[in-house]
Amino acid sequence: MSAISSAPFSPEEIASEGIKPEEYEEIFNRLGRHPNRAELGMFGVMWSEHCCYKNSRPLLKQFPTEGDRILVGPGENAGVVDLGDGLQLAFKIESHNHPSAVEPFQGAATGVGGILRDIFTMGARPIAILNSLRFGSLDDAKTRRLFNGVVSGISHYGNCVGVPTVGGEVYFDPAYSGNPLVNAMALGLMETPEIVKSGANGLGNPVLYVGSTTGRDGMGGASFASAELSDESMDDRPAVQVGDPFLEKSLIEACLEAFKTGAVVAAQDMGAAGITCSTSEMAAKGGVGIELDLDLIPVRETGMVPYEYLLSESQERMLFVAHKGREQELIDIFERWGLHAVVAGSVIQEPIVRILFQGEVAAEIPATALADNTPIYHRELMAEPPEYARKAWEWRSDRLPPCSAAGIELAGSAKTWNEVLFQLLETPTIASKRWVYRQYDHQVQNNTVLMPGGADAAVVRVRPVNSSPAQANTGVAATVDCNPRYVYLHPYEGAKAAVAEAARNLSCVGAEPLAVTDNLNFGSPEKPIGYWQLAEACRGLAEACTEFKTPVTGGNVSLYNETLDSEGKPQPIYPTPVVGMVGLVPDLNRICGQGWQATGDHIYLLGLRWDTQETAAVTLGASEYLAAVHDTVAGKPPVVNFNLERQVQAACREGIRQGWVRSAHDCAEGGLAIALAEACISGQKGAEIALDISDSQPTSLRWDHLLFGEGGARILVSVAPDQAANWETYLQAHLGEHWQNLGQVGNPNAGLRISTGPSVPVIDVSIADMSDRWLNAIERRLAV
Repeated sequence: MSAISSAPFSPEEIASEGIKPEEYEEIFNRLGRHPNRAELGMFGVMWSEHCCYKNSRPLLKQFPTEGDRILVGPGENAGVVDLGDGLQLAFKIESHNHPSAVEPFQGAATGVGGILRDIFTMGARPIAILNSLRFGSLDDAKTRRLFNGVVSGISHYGNCVGVPTVGGEVYFDPAYSGNPLVNAMALGLMETPEIVKSGANGLGNPVLYVGSTTGRDGMGGASFASAELSDESMDDRPAVQVGDPFLEKSLIEACLEAFKTGAVVAAQDMGAAGITCSTSEMAAKGGVGIELDLDLIPVRETGMVPYEYLLSESQERMLFVAHKGREQELIDIFERWGLHAVVAGSVIQEPIVRILFQGEVAAEIPATALADNTPIYHRELMAEPPEYARKAWEWRSDRLPPCSAAGIELAGSAKTWNEVLFQLLETPTIASKRWVYRQYDHQVQNNTVLMPGGADAAVVRVRPVNSSPAQANTGVAATVDCNPRYVYLHPYEGAKAAVAEAARNLSCVGAEPLAVTDNLNFGSPEKPIGYWQLAEACRGLAEACTEFKTPVTGGNVSLYNETLDSEGKPQPIYPTPVVGMVGLVPDLNRICGQGWQATGDHIYLLGLRWDTQETAAVTLGASEYLAAVHDTVAGKPPVVNFNLERQVQAACREGIRQGWVRSAHDCAEGGLAIALAEACISGQKGAEIALDISDSQPTSLRWDHLLFGEGGARILVSVAPDQAANWETYLQAHLGEHWQNLGQVGNPNAGLRISTGPSVPVIDVSIADMSDRWLNAIERRLAV
């Protein structure tokens, strides 16, 4: 049988599906005929950037994907790593950017639902969720609405489905005003004897549709996610799905029960592109075909046509291939959980996707033409960096106003360093995200060991899957990281810094970094600057993941993150390659947070010294200080020193595991002074810091560089006095000159005092004043 023939489509009809004229010619060549309406829609979603990575796939080939602990790499629903002692962890990150811009609550909620399905489709029970979020300025009413809606959607779905949201990051910048980023990451612990894969096999095996019903919601969501946002698309409500977390909870339990029977050959989540994606990808990966009858699909709307069935992205649906003769066993399980489960098709020998409707063939396409043999664009990289970057790189710190130990003059007014510290602490990107994480249930399942806001990474207990004593104290740490300003100003160095900071954050809680999942959020790759940013960032990610031995197990590419300005010109977001990284905690009794633990503990700075003059390593360029205090986005981000990063992180991990280190916190946005302040606030104890300014220091030394300069390979730790000698002996042997004793932890009434000797301190602030500005900054802006 062959699909119903169709007449040629108009250029407007072709463009409406996101297909380029030359791509339509390729479709005609592959089919040997014009596609019909349903088939055109199938190609439209599957040949979108969101599904086939046609602009990014050549760049992704640079990533390291293999390692001793990697069990499943790119190509499946999620990556899987070996934690040892029979424990296996599945993890993945995905974006739901455009749906969240249109309908923030449902867009964010269904983003959580989708990433959870990627996890339990592998046979893993979801144990944690993290989020990486980007918004415009909170001074804007629209941003406040989006921010409220997204956080509400995440909390609603995660809380109802019973999976804790344990960590994440939130940035605010005008670059995201019209196009927020909502990236969701999930972790799961394997419960099945074998990892469940998605490749169909076994000729004649039944294909089961399970889960919820199909409706018209989410039509063409994959194409929608791969196009620029405009005033018209912002009203494209059908492209936003509607989720049901309670139904998803039942789906999790039903799927895990079904997988344990051994009756399931393969499974695939119906996420982007719905039935089209699940049928074509399962068939292509198995080298077989799938025939599916739409008349057998449970629906919740009447009068649906094949185009709507095939492009619907209704939530909480899965496609299974079952062993022949065991289908009723699976149907009974799903019906017991109150879910639909029907045999809707079968595995066939011819490697095609054949769709039946009302007794006729509604679509017939080679599976590989949809799933892997798709258009690939090898674009040419700019011969030199774009003008905006070259101009930004000309910036030097001597362009800033002169400063002294007393402060700096800004706009004709003298500001003390106390005032600058307060200004940075209440900058939304640096400020506490308490308003966000208080809405999340981060303790459900009772496995969360370190709570949000108190550590550089999340730590979750891994429940034993057998009686092995070795598993009893095992944990997993996870983080999501990216400084988008760094990447905008220097994509290669900024991407390397994202990987380095993710590894550093894991090391600060005592975890060994294992592997990465990434979410590449960029503008249009069809524009020279957009492609340069994407290509350079991928080069940086590949190099850094290789250096840290953290292979990439998969992820998501979200391009065309642009909105039209008042003149109709596309404005891209900052390039934002979010790095999700997981790490192994071998002993949950040997972890720590970022807050000081006891008065009198010694405070050390590991890595680059506070007075370093290596401006490439620690710099005000690209810093939060430069942007927030001087309203300037310029300079180059700090250059990653891989050797020093590895040494510093290894020392931190060893110190924690030996029981020497009682707190650890990396110096990131805002530099040393902000890191000290955050450790004081988290521990509710002060700190007395002595910075030795000797006569040998150059007269050009800038105080803002010392206090707020940013650079990697710097971690603040505190150590009990009776362990200081052992700790310093270890540091001398392993870090050489790259460590300093800065001072001591004070009592709760002491506050943060940074001085250069007996003279007036450079910074002297109370914990109460710091806490008020840091903890309440976001709430104050939302109360406008």
